[in-house]
Amino acid sequence: MNAIDLNADVGEMHADLDARIVEVVTSVNIACGGHAGDDASMRRVATLAAERDVRIGAHPSYEDTAGFGRVRQDVPTPVLTAQIVAQIERLAHVSPAGVDYVKPHGALYHAAATDLAVAEALVAAVLTASERLGTRLSLMGQPRSLYVESAAAAGTTTILEGFADRAYLADGRLVPRSEPGAVLSDTHDVVRQVPALLSAYWTSGLARGEVVTVDGRVIAMRAESVCVHSDTPGSADLARRIRDHLEESGIVVRARPWT
Repeated sequence: MNAIDLNADVGEMHADLDARIVEVVTSVNIACGGHAGDDASMRRVATLAAERDVRIGAHPSYEDTAGFGRVRQDVPTPVLTAQIVAQIERLAHVSPAGVDYVKPHGALYHAAATDLAVAEALVAAVLTASERLGTRLSLMGQPRSLYVESAAAAGTTTILEGFADRAYLADGRLVPRSEPGAVLSDTHDVVRQVPALLSAYWTSGLARGEVVTVDGRVIAMRAESVCVHSDTPGSADLARRIRDHLEESGIVVRARPWT
C-alpha cells in the first residue's frame, strides 16, 4: 500500500493553529522548551495528538528562546547532549502518550546535518533518552545528513524527511531562511512539490522521488515523512490541501510504525 506520513512543528505559535494542524497531520513535532513551549503547551498539544492517534515527536533545539532556536550556539558536546535529553524528557513527562521520535529544530537540525560533533551529540541524546525513558526513540531528519547516518550506524531507526514548504539547494540541503525564496508560500508550489518528493513507487515502504532545486536542477530526494511548518503562512490550509491531494492520488496518509 502506498503510504506517507505528514508531520508539522507545533507548540510554537498559537493554540488555535495547533488544534487545526493536529486535525490534519499524522505526526507532530512538539517544541519542548529549547526554542519555544512550556509544560502547559506541551501537555495541551500532546493531549490533542493522543486523542486523534497522531504520533508524538519531541522537537528539541539549542536553548535559544530569544532567537527561536534559529541561531547556532557554541555549546560543548556533553552540555548539548544533556540539554537535548532534558527537553525530550520534559515532553515525555507531560505527554499522555509518551514520545515516539525526535526531530531537531532550526539551527540544531542544520548543524547536525554537516557537523559530526553536533551529529554525535544529538544521536547520543536520543540513545540516552531512550534508555532513561525505557523506549526506543526514532530520529527524523533529512536524507544524506550526518546525524541520520550516525543514528543508523548506532542502530537507531531513522525517518527520512522531506519539506513541502521549503526550497532546496543542489546538494539537497534547504535554502537558508535568510535567502529569498527559501520558504514556499504559494499553495500551488507547495502542493506540487509533495508528489515530486514521493514519486510514483515505493520499495520496502520507502518513498523514492526527486525535487527541483532553487536553481532548476532535479535531484534525487527520498522521503518517508513530509513536513509543513506551522509558521508558514496559511500552514493549516496548506496541510489540508496537501493531504487532500495525496489521498485523491491514492496515497494513504498515516504515521508509520518506526519504533
